[in-house]
Amino acid sequence: MNTDFLGFIFYEKSPRYVLNHLTLEDISKVEHHGKVGVFVNESLDKIIEISQKANLNFIQLHGDEDENFIIELRKKIHPEIRIIKVIRIGTEKSEQIQKTINQQPTTINYLLFDTDSTAFGGTGKQFDWNLLNEIKIPLPYFLSGGISEENIENMNILNQKPFAIDINSKFETEPGVKNLKQIEGFKELYKVKNPKGIL
Repeated sequence: MNTDFLGFIFYEKSPRYVLNHLTLEDISKVEHHGKVGVFVNESLDKIIEISQKANLNFIQLHGDEDENFIIELRKKIHPEIRIIKVIRIGTEKSEQIQKTINQQPTTINYLLFDTDSTAFGGTGKQFDWNLLNEIKIPLPYFLSGGISEENIENMNILNQKPFAIDINSKFETEPGVKNLKQIEGFKELYKVKNPKGIL
């Protein structure tokens, strides 16, 4: 099955923690242009080490990494690795979300909007997408958080469409085990609803 991105979770508290199943060498041998390493408040040195050994194409920062951390990371990783910074949306108003976006360094390449949770994602719940129409989004962005066949049509309300969508828990038979038939069906539905979109 053709996919644009493959996510590898390097957060030990996640039920999808990839190193419980694969080694960094295994991941490095996966021939794909969109290998995304997902990190939550990980140390700089560890992210650099994993990105090198796993041959990652993207680093997704899903924790509370600040501007200085991201600037330093950019200096030390391979220049072709792109950085995705997650903006977790909970009860904040659009003004607070905009402030968080404006504080991001220019060294990131993409934003990702996800539903906030104490577990840093994996809620299977959708945040209020209307908030994205109330802010200025200066970069291509990924949309995440409870995306399913039932709510994909709601994407029509978005003035600025996502660069890509991040599907996960709604398409699993158990944590980390994807339902490929369900994903194939969703891809076809997504093409119909959003012919220029990327999954």
